[in-house]
Amino acid sequence: MGRSNVGKSSLINSLVRQPVARTSSTPGKTRLANVYRVARGAGTPFYLVDLPGYGFARGGSDDFQAITRAFFGQDRLDLAAILIVDSRHPGLRSDSAAWRWLHSTVDLSAVVATKIDKLARGQRIRALRELESVFDAPVAPVSAVTGEGLDELWKLMDRLANNRSPRSSSPRRATGPRHQKK
Repeated sequence: MGRSNVGKSSLINSLVRQPVARTSSTPGKTRLANVYRVARGAGTPFYLVDLPGYGFARGGSDDFQAITRAFFGQDRLDLAAILIVDSRHPGLRSDSAAWRWLHSTVDLSAVVATKIDKLARGQRIRALRELESVFDAPVAPVSAVTGEGLDELWKLMDRLANNRSPRSSSPRRATGPRHQKK
């Protein structure tokens, strides 16, 4: 889940090393929830869902909200979710609001910062610090263009996929790959 044009579809294509998700430089290309069954090597397959982005007017935010609520609103006990943010724009209100909503909706969640290749070393460090402060969670930096961080992202997704537990009377919520919400 993430803003329009943050690179969600491009990231999926980089992860699976083939163009399965449609991409465009024009925001709003993804209009429906697209589901991909993926596995890395001999690992257990799981599903990646490419959702439309929020924050883009064409089609309206109503489309995003309807699709997202329909997808997450079905009492899915086995969902883990990743919020995708642009490393060049830390601290956007829409991303913070999406994180709060996502964090309250699924048992396990994490934050991934895309387009890290577009920042110089010093800018990367500052952006990641700010992002981790804003989300109060670890942030995994990645680049769909250079492949930087993809191995770490696969490990994060594996941890999220394999650490799920059904909600109980006091649900366990993770703010990242290793931290629990108090």
